[in-house]
Amino acid sequence: MADQEPKLHELVDQAPSSSRGLFRARIRGLEKRRKDGRSVVKIETSIREDLNKAIESYQRRLRNVPVCSYPADLPVSEHREEISAAIRDHQVVILCGETGSGKTTQLPKICLDLGRGVDGMIGHTQPRRIAARNVAARVADELGVGLGSAVGYKMRFGDQTNDDTLIKVMTDGILLAETRSDPELRKYDTIIVDEAHERSLNIDFLMGYLHRLVTKRKDLKVIITSATIDADRFAEHFGTSTGPAPIIEVSGRMYPVEQRHDASMVQDGTPLPEAASYAAAQLVNEGHGDVLVFMPGEREIRQTAHELKKLDFLPHDIEILPLYARLSPTEQQRVFKAGRSAGSRVVIATNVAETSITVPNIRGVVDPGVARLKRYNPRTKLHGLQIEPISQASANQRAGRCGRVAPGVCIRLYEETDYAGRDEFTQPELLRSNLASVILQMIDLGLGEPTEFPFLDRPDGRQWRDGYETLHELGAIDENNKLTPVGKRMARLPVDPRVARMIFAGEEENCLNDVLIIASVLSTQDPRVRPHDKQQLADEAHEQFAENGSDFLSFLNIWDWYHQQHKDLTRRKLGRACEAAYLAVRRIDEWREVYRQLRGMCLEMKLHPDVKHTDPDAVHRALLTGLLTNIGSKGDRHEYKGTRGTAFSIIPGSSVFESRPDWVMAGEIVRTTKVYARTVARIQPKWIEDAATHLIQRSHSNPRWDEKNHRVIADERVSLYGLDIVPRRSVHYGPIAPVESRDLFLHHALVEGEMNSKCPEVQKNRQLISKLRTLEDKARRGDLVADHQAIHQFYDARVPPDVYNGQRFEKWAKEHGSILLMREGDLILAQDANVSGKSHPDSVAVGSRHAGLSYRFQPGEDTDGVSIRVRVEDLPHLSRDVLDWSVPGYIAERLESLIRSLPKQFRRQFDAPALAEELAPILNSGNGSIESQLASLLSAKAGVTIRADQFRGDQIPEYLAPRIVVLDAKGKLLASGRDLRAIKEEFKEQTHKAVDEAAGDFHQDGLKSWNLESFDEQIEFEDHGRKVLGYPTMVVDGASVNLRVRTSRWVAERETRAGQGLLLGLALKSELRIRPQQMPGFSPMAVNAAACGLTPDEVQGAMFARAGMIAGIDNKPILRSKSDFEACLMSITDRGLESVQTSISNLSKVFGAVLTAKSLVDSKHPVAWKNTLDDLGAQLKVLTRGDYVLSTPTQWLWCIPRYIRAMEIRLSRMRSSGPQKDEQMLRSVTPWVRCIEELRSQGADSDDAVAEAYEELFWMVQEYRVAVFAQELKTLVPVSDKRLRTQLAKITG
Repeated sequence: MADQEPKLHELVDQAPSSSRGLFRARIRGLEKRRKDGRSVVKIETSIREDLNKAIESYQRRLRNVPVCSYPADLPVSEHREEISAAIRDHQVVILCGETGSGKTTQLPKICLDLGRGVDGMIGHTQPRRIAARNVAARVADELGVGLGSAVGYKMRFGDQTNDDTLIKVMTDGILLAETRSDPELRKYDTIIVDEAHERSLNIDFLMGYLHRLVTKRKDLKVIITSATIDADRFAEHFGTSTGPAPIIEVSGRMYPVEQRHDASMVQDGTPLPEAASYAAAQLVNEGHGDVLVFMPGEREIRQTAHELKKLDFLPHDIEILPLYARLSPTEQQRVFKAGRSAGSRVVIATNVAETSITVPNIRGVVDPGVARLKRYNPRTKLHGLQIEPISQASANQRAGRCGRVAPGVCIRLYEETDYAGRDEFTQPELLRSNLASVILQMIDLGLGEPTEFPFLDRPDGRQWRDGYETLHELGAIDENNKLTPVGKRMARLPVDPRVARMIFAGEEENCLNDVLIIASVLSTQDPRVRPHDKQQLADEAHEQFAENGSDFLSFLNIWDWYHQQHKDLTRRKLGRACEAAYLAVRRIDEWREVYRQLRGMCLEMKLHPDVKHTDPDAVHRALLTGLLTNIGSKGDRHEYKGTRGTAFSIIPGSSVFESRPDWVMAGEIVRTTKVYARTVARIQPKWIEDAATHLIQRSHSNPRWDEKNHRVIADERVSLYGLDIVPRRSVHYGPIAPVESRDLFLHHALVEGEMNSKCPEVQKNRQLISKLRTLEDKARRGDLVADHQAIHQFYDARVPPDVYNGQRFEKWAKEHGSILLMREGDLILAQDANVSGKSHPDSVAVGSRHAGLSYRFQPGEDTDGVSIRVRVEDLPHLSRDVLDWSVPGYIAERLESLIRSLPKQFRRQFDAPALAEELAPILNSGNGSIESQLASLLSAKAGVTIRADQFRGDQIPEYLAPRIVVLDAKGKLLASGRDLRAIKEEFKEQTHKAVDEAAGDFHQDGLKSWNLESFDEQIEFEDHGRKVLGYPTMVVDGASVNLRVRTSRWVAERETRAGQGLLLGLALKSELRIRPQQMPGFSPMAVNAAACGLTPDEVQGAMFARAGMIAGIDNKPILRSKSDFEACLMSITDRGLESVQTSISNLSKVFGAVLTAKSLVDSKHPVAWKNTLDDLGAQLKVLTRGDYVLSTPTQWLWCIPRYIRAMEIRLSRMRSSGPQKDEQMLRSVTPWVRCIEELRSQGADSDDAVAEAYEELFWMVQEYRVAVFAQELKTLVPVSDKRLRTQLAKITG
């Protein structure tokens, strides 16, 4: 074994230098194992086999190095020795080679001649796939080797390399991806970074990575090249302690290029494609051969081609070719074919043609001076994809595309001064991108703090913060910016972090395959195409793939359609089918390739996508995890409110554009002409809340007690980056703020008693507190019982801190409730309440029942004082007298307030408090109102007359007037107030209805004789278990009587007198055989009555009713039995005929007078008499109101002709003295007219307590009219303003 050891070391010396370190480490391990006495035979054999393979591969690669030749016409060939020496002597070389210098194709060959590429490959990066393919093909062609052997290329969707490859051309993204598996890039001994001026994200990352790598790998050569590179910046970046890296400059253009600046068409408003097409046509017609036209994007390329085809002055054999990165290799190769027909070509390209690739035979260039650049705004989180002016470096690159084969012309469609004012170089992509993917890769590769990474241009802090925020949003990093488990897996996928997050969410939602399909297409280009000239046809063709409510699901439909066609059709027919459906086959191929790669990587990570489609909602929830900032809620018109105060519109082609769902998410939100959301789907706000648990902000307001659920709730607002996900909802506040919730719980549930607790101690406490509170309210003192704060402190000291809702409290109270029991000593603060059941009763008699009294001491509140609770059917029995005397304990306070309300000349004679205490026991509820009794007592004491109306009711404290609470049959509150008359009037109809419904069985109709054994003054009915008190009445109905029940004793008696009068009259008619038509004066009376609106039955009813009233009812008690009726009939029979005759005679006068009054009022009179005539009309109206013929007392009914005569006299005097004097007299009458109408509106005419006094006042006012306007007619009773006031006092108290 010892003899073999030197041989292993000898073999190591023969191996490639790039692998020697690995083999030496393995040999050291072998030796250590041997020293430990363990077996090493198998390991040694393995090392030897691997060494032999490496040596064999190295020798094979050495043998396969091709012979390099250098075209003499390329400027770089002249500098070959200088370049070789610089590469040999320096680790890093900066090469500035102008366009056409040949640096891209010749540098790899120079490195081969230096012996590079054998020990490790020569890595040659290009910014675009199209350039990588073409450069590899040209180098292979110049070396005379097949593509894929000594010279190969690798890009995202193609690998044309093998173990013998010496020169590997690749995209910079591929080299960056290889750093994951080969951190020191040991596969390469030389790395050429071409077109470094583009400063893409990958290039800048590579520059920083290589900056660190060259210090570790001294054998590695790095060459940075470009035509427009900022050489000094790169030299300083890769400088060492001895100085900056060497710079070699190589001239490029072999032929002069004429620069023309022509902005006239663009400045005149001509669209850019049209202006560019005219410029290209100009170059073609001038004989400049092939022309290269630059355009910002594919759409503009199509528009320019369309404009060129419309020009009729171009040669017929001209060939128009597009060129952009996503063209298929076959279509791209058409551009690079040297052999072709004699006609000119116009190549229309994006900025892929600026660098790396050389389009042959170009002698003319059209430069519009713009390109489409992607910019990211860290503040709004929006990507902008807008057309911007290019830099001077880009303009020079474009001009350098011509002049390679002959003198060239470059037409710039902008002014020369515009060119001079532009930036020298294009802003690096690093400074206009989201850095999330950069940070993710750097953390995963262990490259240290990203902010310390040696970028050429360091991003500012805002960009770094934004990148970290994005990764935190995706759940890729934790609060310490360390990778989470999902973040580590995300870093392994070569896609945008947002797309990677969707994929792993798809696994969680069991819809991985569907998400992979969508994620793949989001990482490529939409396979649907909309040619400029066939947009409508394309939209119609795409409708078959549309999915209502989701553009994402449309991709699944396209995927299914394509694979079904792929199964059924040949490749050619499949291409035609895709063309008919306006789908790009090459894009679908790219889509499928990305899917294949991602699926393979998922399988490597033990993820197993199911090929079947799954729940669409699950798919959307998975996608949402990567699109949390791309959400929006419906706002005004077609705009949506987005996160961070942004707003966007759904792009019109979306399947959700018309439906405008409340919530959407978008695959991307891009600012072009305006902010548009592309690839949109309807979502539910609940999904956002679930996906963004670590991001959403919850704020709570308005904490309050929820009596139904016995807990504290609050309004919760859920937002994501300033967008309200849930504007407002009620949530349990206990777990959120336990301290505050407990405090509210104690206050509402235990102190205020708003929870029906099962705890016996709490129930006893409430009973005790209620009892003591009632005492306090009755005494109108706030210092008798402990306040809420003291009760709160009692519970706070005993209830545990974690009890903040009813459920927890009841559970705790089952075992510990005994400590909550209160004693009177815990609550009583004072003993001298002076309250008893007699002074402050709990109920008062109203009719046949007792109405409850409740007390509240709440000054300033509506409920302050005493409240009396009455059912609506009992309202008629509630009188002012009952209210005034309901609480004897308040009488003294009321007397004191009344005394203080007197005019000053009276009140100063009395000591109000002392006198009130003295007089309170003297007053009695049966001797009239409190005011009238007090007025009499004070008059006697002061020796002067004090009237009841001199007390000012508005100065009496409101709480002294009981508050009336009206309840329905179920105890529900209907109304409340302190104005008894107003409440009675409000519920007048309802009260009557309630009584009528209860007394329905008592009602009888059509009575013409007395058939009742008894007729009670009042009766009680049972209605749904409750007692209803009513007053029976006999109501005249035409020529018969109906039995009814009234709520007012007074009304019932008034109606009954007429009803009993009619029964007596009909009995007299039968007994005396009276025929009305034969009675003297009947016919004139009947005629006048008919003129007044009465029917024949009503005329006879009125006549006999009044006759019966005159004979046996007026001024006599109501008849209460059949025997009473019969006795009365017998006593009046002898004067029955006389009563009928009197009735006919007087009724005839009444009806005649009424007709006279109507004639007076309706006749034409001078306009100046209007006030008088209005008053006369009002007087006639009140005199003849309702059934006045029956309801008016006989003595006053017979006075109506006199009142009408007074009207005539009044008008007669006006004819002689004019209206002025009448109006003067009217002013003394009007207040009383208004007074009686106001009292009537308040129900005084039906209020048992004052109805009789009101009726007397009413007729006194009519007599007062006679006294004022027709004194000669005399009055029936003495009347004056003073007498009227005295009578009014009987009503108002």
